[in-house]
Amino acid sequence: MNIGTLAFRPIEVNDSLVASTVSLEAFDSAIADDVFVAAVDPEFSDTSVFCEHYQVEPGAATNCLVVEARRGQKIWYSVCLILASDSADVNGVIRKKLGARKVSFAPKDVALELTGMEYGGITPIGLPADWDIYIDESIMNQEFIVIGGGVRGSKVAIRPMSLLELPNVQVLDIKRT
Repeated sequence: MNIGTLAFRPIEVNDSLVASTVSLEAFDSAIADDVFVAAVDPEFSDTSVFCEHYQVEPGAATNCLVVEARRGQKIWYSVCLILASDSADVNGVIRKKLGARKVSFAPKDVALELTGMEYGGITPIGLPADWDIYIDESIMNQEFIVIGGGVRGSKVAIRPMSLLELPNVQVLDIKRT
């Protein structure tokens, strides 16, 4: 399967391209036909550069944002998956959904340590089981989306409906208007 100039191959035969936490074991085996992976140059892993270099429409690529929520002494983490063409309403929709007093993007070093993934490759697959995953509803209108592979050297193409197999997933309108 091709998206832009990238040729994606089934993840089940190319799982060495993704982080060890990004595996089909995170899903029901029935969706194996819906998950593909492609190698990318790590220099072109950041979303905007990736889209331009590999000619992927921003409406097909995503950003996976790690957010840090606080209320009193409690700190917890979640992710927001949003199309590259949009921005997430972290301080409005996400803060209210989390019931947090304050929400901000997690510090880079904290996000990398907690996910075990590389910056530019963070993905909703393989996150800690207690993290909430918020997927913007516009993603669900796409046939396939491109997400991180857990490392800067790969991207995963997946049918959005397959992401609903992950734990703690909620689909809602998280776009900033």
